[in-house]
Amino acid sequence: MTVRSALLAIWQQEDINFLLTNRMPRRLLTQFMGWFSKIEQPIVRDLSIGIWRACADLELHEARKERFTSLHDCFTRELKADARPIDRDASVLVSPCDAIVGACGRVDGTTLIQAKGFPYTLQDLLGDDAELIELYRDACYVTLRLTASMYHRFHAPHDCVVERVTYFSGDTWNVNPIALRRIEKLFCKNERAALRTRLAATGDVITLVPVAAILVASIRLRFLDVLLHLNYDGPNVINCQARFQKGDEIGGFQHGSTLICFAPPRFSLCESVREGSIIRMGQPLLRLP
Repeated sequence: MTVRSALLAIWQQEDINFLLTNRMPRRLLTQFMGWFSKIEQPIVRDLSIGIWRACADLELHEARKERFTSLHDCFTRELKADARPIDRDASVLVSPCDAIVGACGRVDGTTLIQAKGFPYTLQDLLGDDAELIELYRDACYVTLRLTASMYHRFHAPHDCVVERVTYFSGDTWNVNPIALRRIEKLFCKNERAALRTRLAATGDVITLVPVAAILVASIRLRFLDVLLHLNYDGPNVINCQARFQKGDEIGGFQHGSTLICFAPPRFSLCESVREGSIIRMGQPLLRLP
């Protein structure tokens, strides 16, 4: 057994994984990691990235850079210009990020699924935004989980305007499948932002909800001059008119996490989108009727 396979075997033990990623002081650990990951000392950088590569399927051949200044620089890496082809079919909304598809399908009234046996509601996730809650009654949704080694930026699913960002301060629970099976309403407990986005062609409102997690807890949006993180204290609702073309970068996580996408009831999941499947940014995700 190799060192890597031995480490993975330990990490995949549910009780050990849950203990290490959730029962430690999450906020303190997240703030420490935010500081540590930005250290630009070559030995620290190379050792950190080396350990990361030993424990995960970290592929850097698609990165625009060949060398990184820090662990954080590697986490938030850009890709080469042709690394993610964008599906140009006007009737298709593409995936905003690389991800593993989690729970998806139809909202049942205002209730949707985090994991088997663990429901939550639109109100739990979106707060008191009555307009959005009614808009997404019986709507289409898909949960996109980014692993630590994936590309961490997210992009516009179609030509659109981001009209409003609502920020929710919260905890930093891990959002891996082990935690999702143990912690009720986990997405609704964690720090997150709701991006209300209007499609340029049809006027439909698509909402993207990036959810932060342990070691992450910061969301960078390119069109805002603030970093949304644990120490951000407002405003919680930011009105804006940020225009994007399909595939343009909107923002990114500082590590890896989850993004939940909501579309009105007349939308449907594309045929290849099912729980457990892997999707790349730019591939078909949702379809207009």
